[in-house]
Amino acid sequence: MALNIVNEIDGAVAIRRVLISVSDKTGLDKFVPALVKACPKVTIYSTGGTYTAIANILGEKAAKKHLVAVSDYTGQPEMQGGLVKTLDFKIYLGLLSETYNAAHKKDLARIGAKPIDMVVVNLYPFRETVAQDGVTPEMARTNIDIGGPCMVRASAKNYLRVCSVTDPRDYKKLVKELEEANGTISLKTRLYLMKKAFMHTALYDAAIAAYFSEQVTYAKLVKTYPTIHD
Repeated sequence: MALNIVNEIDGAVAIRRVLISVSDKTGLDKFVPALVKACPKVTIYSTGGTYTAIANILGEKAAKKHLVAVSDYTGQPEMQGGLVKTLDFKIYLGLLSETYNAAHKKDLARIGAKPIDMVVVNLYPFRETVAQDGVTPEMARTNIDIGGPCMVRASAKNYLRVCSVTDPRDYKKLVKELEEANGTISLKTRLYLMKKAFMHTALYDAAIAAYFSEQVTYAKLVKTYPTIHD
């Protein structure tokens, strides 16, 4: 199969659809209202606790206009414990599709998917968890994020069209640009965000590898679980 080589992109991308799923909700209370103000027609897709937080921030009237649960959009309920929420073909068509690719437009139309212009994601607190005294391998394992890194990587790969936002400290800068650029984000900013996004996932994976390689022996693992069936 031939690789997709893109020749035509937009410098400024209008932010119409944003997917937000964050473990660290710092700054959402200011970022979300400012996003809606700068992009009055924006649709925000969200999951679980983030959806609830955004609904509370926006209030009932604005939430009804701007906020959609990912499960309602995909038609798939979340897996128990939130283990699977965003790993859905409809989501990834929206993240990886290219603006000037006719085949991608047909793919989107085929299942009623929409291009997603911005992803705001930060990951389960793995490093913070394993830094605690008395942490077990099971506590560490359950704090390994799966859907988050996938969304970050997909959106960062498609920085030609999508903003991949992983750091709450960038919210203020993004809002300023949206306000000054009529609800759009520049290619320069998307490239900046892409670089941060891949560094974010690289450090996250490195922390997981280091913890299990250096601190988890088989003997320690066996002691973690009260019952191991043969």
